[in-house]
Amino acid sequence: MQNEDNPVTASIFPAFQYADAPAAVDWLEKAFGFERKAVHPAPDGTIAHAELRFGNGMVMFGSKRPPDPANPWTQESGLYVVVDDIDAHHARARQAGAEIVRPPADTDYGSREYSARDLEGRLWSFGTYRP
Repeated sequence: MQNEDNPVTASIFPAFQYADAPAAVDWLEKAFGFERKAVHPAPDGTIAHAELRFGNGMVMFGSKRPPDPANPWTQESGLYVVVDDIDAHHARARQAGAEIVRPPADTDYGSREYSARDLEGRLWSFGTYRP
């Protein structure tokens, strides 16, 4: 199991949504042995963002929200990858033909991120946030 002496060192994280994210936090702990690293409730009782770890890995998720065309994460699941130089990474992806669905931008939680689709339409987000 994970503890503060053994931090998560992964740089790729599955990210998804649950209709009942508060129940999912409890169930993932009870059924699969995940441990809470961070759970950020929203004012309406849903989960804005949760990070649950298992071994040296982690999943991130939140409550399903109404679709927002400016934020593909409100509509589907994907992968989040930690990258130090977002702008260089974005330029490389764009040059290789990735469909950019959210351009590089600074977030209110201190990360710089962008989102793109791969050659088969899967959602990937790249950012400086390290769970």
